Amino acid sequence: MSSATVETRPGHQNPVGWLWRHWRDFRRTRPYWGGKLAMIAGVPILYFPYAHLTFGGLTIAMSTTAGAGSLIIGVLMIILGLTAWFQPAVRVFAGIATILLTLVSIPVSNLAGFGLALLPGLIGGGLMVSWAPLPEPATEPVTGRRARRAKQADNPIAQRVAAEPAGAEPATAEPAKAEAVEAPTAKLPAQGAPKEPAAEPAAEATVPQQPTAGEQEEAR
Repeated sequence: MSSATVETRPGHQNPVGWLWRHWRDFRRTRPYWGGKLAMIAGVPILYFPYAHLTFGGLTIAMSTTAGAGSLIIGVLMIILGLTAWFQPAVRVFAGIATILLTLVSIPVSNLAGFGLALLPGLIGGGLMVSWAPLPEPATEPVTGRRARRAKQADNPIAQRVAAEPAGAEPATAEPAKAEAVEAPTAKLPAQGAPKEPAAEPAAEATVPQQPTAGEQEEAR
């Protein structure tokens, strides 16, 4: 048996394709890139105040009194990005809050994570504010051949007639003929028919004839 003749089992789907389709629908129905950039911007703001950078044998600790502020700003930006993903209705509030937190992080959190969080935070907040759901496609009226096919699909009698061969008489004709034979028909006088001739008048009474002059002379 070749691969072309193998029948696919009903309900069997490729898991990779199924995941990709759902992930694509997830990205298209919410401000995906705005929320992602907001979460990316929150990582350097959250990381650098608690990081220990090592240059050769020298260790530099970035922990300062602004560590608590950086922690709050970074966590809030990550939460706002997730909120824009799973609650698109509050995307405007999440975008404005992300822009404000990014600007506040410039003096509070080491110049917005040494500038690494500045552009992603501002661009992500703008994308969340400007995002709008896709409009639903307008349904066009079906006309012509497509309308006839749709009407035929809704009518079971039309489907049965279309399935019969061209030379065969439709099945609905037999009941119609039977009804036509059984139904009584009233005979109406035809218009313009010749009228029946009127009855002939009775035979006229015979009048006795008077004798002629010759007959009178012979009688004398």
